[in-house]
Amino acid sequence: MAERIDHMYTVACSWRGSTGAGYEEYSRSHELTAPPAKTTVTLSSDPTFRGDPTLLNPEQLLVMAVSSCQMLTFLAISAKRRINVVEYEDHAEGFMPDNDKPVRITRIVLKPRIVIQGSADPGTVESLVKLAHGHCFVANSVKSDIRIEPEIVILKL
Repeated sequence: MAERIDHMYTVACSWRGSTGAGYEEYSRSHELTAPPAKTTVTLSSDPTFRGDPTLLNPEQLLVMAVSSCQMLTFLAISAKRRINVVEYEDHAEGFMPDNDKPVRITRIVLKPRIVIQGSADPGTVESLVKLAHGHCFVANSVKSDIRIEPEIVILKL
């Protein structure tokens, strides 16, 4: 039976240059688009791999995608439960050990600071963080160990 596709995500990746001078010389800068969005993102490789440190790299985009998906899923679940989230800020980290084979991002740690306004139980909010993680499309698509270390702030009315 063929796989049923309900959602498809198309991107275009574009690079121009020359690798003729060898590994040390070619530009790692490239552009990504995802139609119909009009934004073009210019990326490079990680500076460790001779990339431009002023540009985003694919490893950062992976961590960003996990962080963003977790946040959006949490906000959706909270909104459905009528929990008033007024602020969500995450400082996520991805870890790629040099000695791991194959080389990959082995662990992503999300550190969201979640501010709730009104009467909400911190334990309930933490359970919604876990529920959101289980429903996060991106997190469910990667092999990396993903940990969430939330800070929950309740602002009483």
